This record gives sequence, structure tokens and C-alpha cells, in this order.
Amino acid sequence: MAEKSRQKTAVVIGAGVGGVATAARLAKAGYNVTVLEKNDFTGGRCSLLHYEGYRFDQGPSLLLLPELFKQTFRELGTTLEAEGVELVKCEPNYNIWFQDGERVQMSSDLAVMKHEVEKWEGKDGYERYLQFLGESHRHYELAVEHVLLRNFTTLLSMLRWSFLSRILDLHPFVSIWSRASQYFWTERMRRVFTFGSMYMGMSPFDAPGTYSLLQYTELAEGIWYPIGGFHRVVRALVEVGDRMGVVYRLSTGVKRIVVDGPGGRARGVVLECGEVVEADVVVNNSDLVYAYTELLPESSYSAALKKREGSCSSISFYWALNGKVPELQAHNIFLAEDYKESFDSIFKKHLIPDQPSFYVNVPSRVDPSAAPEGCESVVVLVPVGHLLDNPATSSPTHLNGSPNGHANGSIKSAPPSSQPGLESSQDPQDWPAMIALARNTILETIKARTGADLAPLIINEISNSPHTWRSTFNLDKGAILGLSHSFFNVLAFRPSTRARKAHWVDGKLGSGVLERIVQVIVDCFRGESRDVKGLYFVGASAHPGTGVPIVLAGAKLVAEQVLGDEGDDVPWSTGVSGKVVKNAKLDTVEKPDWNWWLAGGIVMVILVMVLLGSL
Repeated sequence: MAEKSRQKTAVVIGAGVGGVATAARLAKAGYNVTVLEKNDFTGGRCSLLHYEGYRFDQGPSLLLLPELFKQTFRELGTTLEAEGVELVKCEPNYNIWFQDGERVQMSSDLAVMKHEVEKWEGKDGYERYLQFLGESHRHYELAVEHVLLRNFTTLLSMLRWSFLSRILDLHPFVSIWSRASQYFWTERMRRVFTFGSMYMGMSPFDAPGTYSLLQYTELAEGIWYPIGGFHRVVRALVEVGDRMGVVYRLSTGVKRIVVDGPGGRARGVVLECGEVVEADVVVNNSDLVYAYTELLPESSYSAALKKREGSCSSISFYWALNGKVPELQAHNIFLAEDYKESFDSIFKKHLIPDQPSFYVNVPSRVDPSAAPEGCESVVVLVPVGHLLDNPATSSPTHLNGSPNGHANGSIKSAPPSSQPGLESSQDPQDWPAMIALARNTILETIKARTGADLAPLIINEISNSPHTWRSTFNLDKGAILGLSHSFFNVLAFRPSTRARKAHWVDGKLGSGVLERIVQVIVDCFRGESRDVKGLYFVGASAHPGTGVPIVLAGAKLVAEQVLGDEGDDVPWSTGVSGKVVKNAKLDTVEKPDWNWWLAGGIVMVILVMVLLGSL
């Protein structure tokens, strides 16, 4: 009898969304998978915080692009519903509050949007809104088909005609602000339809026009919330993996990735405790820049990655309220009066604006289990600049001096909301001052614009700052969304899902666009010799990019890449398609024959010319 083939092994570093999704997919393909997580919880930034009956989403709090979530579970042989994940639709999507006291309601209901748009843009504004939706729809569909579900391993991947022929339709070389300005003629509406670039950690004045797809998915598909918190989706993926044999080892930090010789093959990892875990395949889901600089030998490539443009960070507050705040919906946006200047402060000066834009989430408005009866849990996210490499400001500061990365304590130990705001420019990256500024500004702004006075209701505060994001999750510079998503930081220019060996060209041309162009050209000629065999990356800084649904798409790409490299079958390629069975008579698509219209038009033009000539 032939000897039974040995089961292949895989180690996944990090139990974030990308890690647990990749682990489940590899386990479905027959791999023996072990997930190693430094924290005592799964989900990474998609984890939960708790305080005496209050629950807070530490990171994402709204579910977008639901089809990518459904696809992940479908290809794992299950569904969100079967795993007990209940999604509720948030209506309205947002209330957007302005400094002048006006409010705009965003909704997937066309009747609501007709009223809101015409109120500010006039009667023809609604037609322009529909045209904006049409363009954003094309961005969405083209991005999913040609970017999110395709790997870009080399520059040649970008030279596919199917991609090149549509690239200009994606508007990657103009800003989302410029594209929105074509359809919305008031400053108010331009702000309403561009603030979403913050999801990508970018200013709308720099973010490619492609990212209007984020507004599209909200307006066309709605905003959803998983009952029990966003981590409920992660927990479901963990449970699916567990049934398939995935082993999860929490509170288990990785010290380094074991690679045979210079640029050889990955053989496993060494844990902080000294234990060696061997594996045929290593998938890294920790922060990509951190992994290249801390888990792999120092190289010119890791040094170059450290210099790459990062996304923003955030100061986040998690407030337990002993009362209700009916003035706030589940999702609320407060936009700065000096809109462009506020983004410049974040992305060019790496500070917090004196008047920041910020997001307020009240999960207990859609999920009563998020807070005790008669109370509210409130999450506030203020985008701020990422950390700079300055030793003088490297130590984290926490309310009440909590050492665990999350400050717990009474709001009464914080500066009062009546304290004058602190100038963020007094001392660059003076985080105690910037956190105080953020807290005071938020409380005062919410009260001034909505009438809700939160300060007397806050009985407990937990907070995150760029320092805690870095220390808790190993995020380089505390950048919560990984590397930037400018054009020359995506597609083949983004760090690939296969680990890359250093090359002498790395760092020789600075850290800008020219270096990245030269790198991808050189890598075309290097071929497979550029790859560290058996080592892969999934997560926000790897292709296709940041955001939970995008990372789920990345997990699919990485798992399929691993299986292809190892010569194994992809078990979900012939699985349930999820498509509707169509009636041949009723559902056959018949496009208009535009050739007849064109011919008819030409004939009409000729007839008109003949008639004019005879007059």
C-alpha cells in the first residue's frame, strides 16, 4: 500500500481578520494550520472593549461591501446566517453635522437623498447625484472585478488589456474631491460626498477618484451592523476554522520568522518563549512593515518600507454613558469648518487639527445589548497624524496611567470640557496636549451642534492613541490603516502578497515614486528569484489594501496563491456559486443593437445635409 502523503502545515502570525480568514481557507484545503496571536483575543483592531455591561467596537463599527463577506463564508461552505451572524441595516446611514448648525442625512433611500440633495443643489442637483452614483458604480464594479479579486504580483500584472483598457474609467490620477466637484456644485455637498476617504486613511484632496466606490456601497447597498459587535464576524470565522481543525494559540508572541540562508525558504517561526514552530508555509498577518523590520533580518527593503508614506492614526475614545442621547444616531459625522486645512494638518503636519472632523458611533442605538438599559455606549474616532520617529515623544500616555494600552478611569480625572483648547502646534506631537484638545473639542462640538451634553453622562472612559495602536497591535508609526493608498502605493506598487527579497536598488533612489517604479521594473526581470519561498503577507499593507472587506478579498488571494505555489487544488473554485438560477425565457439579457441606431443616425445626418443643400 502506498504511504499516505504527509499533511502540509501552515503557521499564521496574527489573528486579525486576514489571518483567521486565510487560516480557515487553508484548513479547508487540507492544511494543518496554527494561528499565533500576541494578544489574548482574536480580531486585531476588529476586537471588543468592555466595561461593566458596556461593549465597544475597538476598530471598525460599520460593515460595507457585504457581498465580500458573503463570498468568504460561502466559499468556506457556510453562510453568515448559519454561523449566527445577524446583520441589521442602519437607517439613516449617517447624520452629518456642520459648524453652522445644519445637518445632512445620508441614506440608501432614494427619496431621502432626493430631498437632501435638492435642498442644497437645486432641482437639477438630483440628476447630477444620480450621475455621480453611475460613475461610482463603475468604480465599484471595475475595482472588484479587476483589482480586489486579482493579484498584482509584478508590473506585468498591470499590463493586462482587460485592466489597462478600463484604468481611466477608474479615475486613479485625479482626486476624489475633483470628481465630486464635477457633480456637486456647493461646498457642503462636496464635503458630504468626499469625507469617506478617511476610511482609507487619506485626504479627499489626495485620494484617487476611484475611492468614490466607498460612497457608492453605502448609498446603494447600505451600512450594516452585526448584532453583538463587529467582532461577531471574526468570531464566526474563528469557529469555522476551529471546526476544520485550526489551532489558535493566544498570548503567543512571535520573535522572528525562520528563513533558510539569505533569501531562502521560510521554515517556521521562533516564539518569544524560544519555542520553534516549524511549518511548510508561513502567512504573516501582523503589520507588514513591522514584520519586515522586526521578524525578518534587517535589509535595504525593510529600511525602504519604513520610509514609505503611511496612513493616518487616530485618537479614539470609548465612553460609557449613564443616560440616553436621542440627538445622535448610530453613525454621526462632524465635519470641520476648515475642511481642507484639517486634512493638511493630519496628512502633511502629522498633527491633530485645532478643529478636527470626527466620527461618533452609538452602537446601542441599533443593538441594545451594547449598553445597559437606559444607557448608551459611545465610540469617538478622531483621525490624527501618525507617529514620527522622535524618541522624545515615544512613551505612551494614558488616562490614570494605565499600562495596558487602554486607559480606564472616570472622566472626572480628565481635564474638564470647559478647559480652553490646546494649540496642537505648540509642541509637535505632544500627545497629552493633543488628546486633551481632542476630548475637549469633541464634547464642545457635539453640544454646540446637536444640543447633547455628553460630559455629565460619562461614567467611564477608555482611550486609544497612536502609541497604544502601535504597542497593542505592532502598527508601524501607529498608522491604523497601514500604508497609504495613493496610486503608487497600490496594485503592483504595493508590497506583494509573496515576501520579497531585498535588492541593491532598494533605498538608492530615495523613498518616493521613482524608487517604486524602478523596483517593480527590476522585479519583472528578477522573476521568482525575488520571492522568499513559503512566506506570504495578508493584511492592510499588502495587496489589495485596507478595510475589512478588502482584507477578506486579500485572504482569498493569498490562500489561492499558497495552494497554487504548493501544487494543491483550490477547494472552493467549484463550490456553490451563489448565483440565482435564471429562466431562459424571462431572464435572457438582450442588449439594444446600437449599430442600427448608429446607422439610422448617419442616414438622418445625410438627409438633413441634402435638404439644407437643396434650399
